[in-house]
Amino acid sequence: MAEGLKLAAASLTTFVALILAWEGAILLFDLPAYVLPRPGAIAEALSRGWIGGFLWPHAWFTLQGAMIGFAFGAVAGIIAGMIVAEIRVASLAIYPIVIAIQSMPTVAVAPLIIVYFGVGLPSKIVTVALLCFFPVFVNTVAGLRAADPRLIDLYRAASASRLRMFLDVKFPGAIDHIMSSLQIALVLAFVGCVVSEFIASTAGLGHIIKSFANDLNVSVMFAAILSLAAMGAITGFAVTLAHRRIVFWRAR
Repeated sequence: MAEGLKLAAASLTTFVALILAWEGAILLFDLPAYVLPRPGAIAEALSRGWIGGFLWPHAWFTLQGAMIGFAFGAVAGIIAGMIVAEIRVASLAIYPIVIAIQSMPTVAVAPLIIVYFGVGLPSKIVTVALLCFFPVFVNTVAGLRAADPRLIDLYRAASASRLRMFLDVKFPGAIDHIMSSLQIALVLAFVGCVVSEFIASTAGLGHIIKSFANDLNVSVMFAAILSLAAMGAITGFAVTLAHRRIVFWRAR
């Protein structure tokens, strides 16, 4: 309880200091609103967007694309990582292809995905899934291959099956790697969704940022950006909490 209060007090102090520095920079350098709006104008835009209901459908669209794509990419990364880590032939056949695909910039691939899947939600899900797949895949492989060799030798001496070694030794040892990769993938999920919305979309917070950029309405752009930050922080905290609960003996 005391630790939580200290964290809240420190966060509040940092927030107040940031707002004061923001206001001071505007007054000191006489910055126009289209360069850096006042915090009050951004608060008003947030109020109009959330209380007025303007931002709700766009935030829901972005959240759907990010979370569904994250789920597909994470599950596919874990399954592919298991196959590559356990089957040498699959490692030789799949790993180079995955590296080659991941080397292609998302900005270059996203327009092609939109051509195939349209400007709606499916293209956002595919883009996000591709981004989330790689970190989960790599960490799953690394975690499974980092299993304690002494435990592996012990199970082999007891004539345990490969499935039993996998379930008792390798997978439990890899959970920490996998959960850490999910936190990275979650950040990439929102990045991928917003990038896809920038390129072509009729909804989403990325679409809002791009649309209001044309009108130089920076207050609404900041409101959408802060909304994205809040969504990312909340979902990221949920994954971190799950990490601590699942890998309670190692996570901090």
